[in-house]
Amino acid sequence: MQKRLQALGRLKAGTMNQTEAAYCQMLELRKRAGEIAWYRFEGIKLRLADNTFYTPDFAVMLSSGELELHEVKGMWTDDARVKTKVAADQYPIRIIAVTPKPKKAGGGWKVEEF
Repeated sequence: MQKRLQALGRLKAGTMNQTEAAYCQMLELRKRAGEIAWYRFEGIKLRLADNTFYTPDFAVMLSSGELELHEVKGMWTDDARVKTKVAADQYPIRIIAVTPKPKKAGGGWKVEEF
């Protein structure tokens, strides 16, 4: 069952999927509005354990200078949620996870902070 829900293949590192591209557009609007000073797709890689890493989708610097990591998910897998929680426990950086809200529900993003 889970296999059917996953994409047929992974995109090459550094390539955004449709959900990440939509979120990137929103980040760009926030940058133009002055809320964000800088952002980069897959710009940071954190070591969680030997041979275990977490690469958040976006590193985001707010205009205040505060750094956040943003994780964009169409749907969560158990592995992704565990890695995100472990990273939040090990590093003093706010991690924001977003999932798209259905258009029927008005669209936008559901935000969860780790």
